[in-house]
Amino acid sequence: MRTGALLLGGAAAALLATALPAQADPAFIDPPPDKIVINLATINGSGCPAGTAAVAVSEDNTAFTVTYSDYLAQAGGNSDPTAFRKNCQLNMVVHVPGGFTYAIASVDYRGFASLQRGATGLQRSSYYFQGSSQTAFKSHTFNGSLVDNWQATDSTEWAQLVWAPCGVQRNFNINTEVRVTAGTQSPGKVSFMTMDSTDGDFATIYHIAWKECPGK
Repeated sequence: MRTGALLLGGAAAALLATALPAQADPAFIDPPPDKIVINLATINGSGCPAGTAAVAVSEDNTAFTVTYSDYLAQAGGNSDPTAFRKNCQLNMVVHVPGGFTYAIASVDYRGFASLQRGATGLQRSSYYFQGSSQTAFKSHTFNGSLVDNWQATDSTEWAQLVWAPCGVQRNFNINTEVRVTAGTQSPGKVSFMTMDSTDGDFATIYHIAWKECPGK
């Protein structure tokens, strides 16, 4: 567990319009000019040991990124029996400009996979605001044989977006998981899947949608 402030940075971000359908809700607005500030309350999990995850907010308030350097699950061969699943939970305090609220419109995940024939890899995530019963679950499956970078995107229709409540502070929670099964064709060989890349350049990108709170 560690705590700290997420500093504003120049993280790569796609335009919000690319994350939304063409018939986007007219309530969507441009990002407010005042900066969003994110404080990391806690970070826990086997996929993000202390010092191996970093977060940055884009300069234009349209996204924030999470970069991992030790998020790897593996199975088969002489792998540790507990290594087949890795996870990470981020608990964040998000300070937004007054009179505005936000939602996560889409998320881009990237990593590297080396899966033997018959092996499988799974990337799973969920998001929710503290005290909310609305939790968004997404998962993506990859089949061996595969030796390549992988990418997956979670997108949400505007009508289904879960917005932060206006006028109150609710922590935002992100849970991610990577899981690997060795399969039966080559169980003696190691298969693995990472949520980072071999050169550390890949990041998970969370694209933010904005709208004004009622009565602003």
